[in-house]
Amino acid sequence: MSIKKRYLKSRPMCKVTFRLDSESAQGAQHVAIVGEFNDWDIAANPMKGLKSGEFTTTLELEVGREYQFRYLIDRKNWQNDGQADKYTYSAYANCENSVVVV
Repeated sequence: MSIKKRYLKSRPMCKVTFRLDSESAQGAQHVAIVGEFNDWDIAANPMKGLKSGEFTTTLELEVGREYQFRYLIDRKNWQNDGQADKYTYSAYANCENSVVVV
């Protein structure tokens, strides 16, 4: 798992690339990144599957914010990112969510 950030000079946005490694994906057919940046819509941001078995996507996020998120694997298994900036408890889902800070 990894999170890479590239801040834009032209506007207060950051291109954040999320990558779920093949070991974490466990042979998944479909992975989506779901979080505050897409109103927890499981269909909004499907990740691209790579031949290596990894999944990746890049999102433009507003700078100066923190976003809670999780990965949804094969539409049934939720997973946090082991490289998240921090984690926070979600009373709604009774679990911890990953947090990316931009």
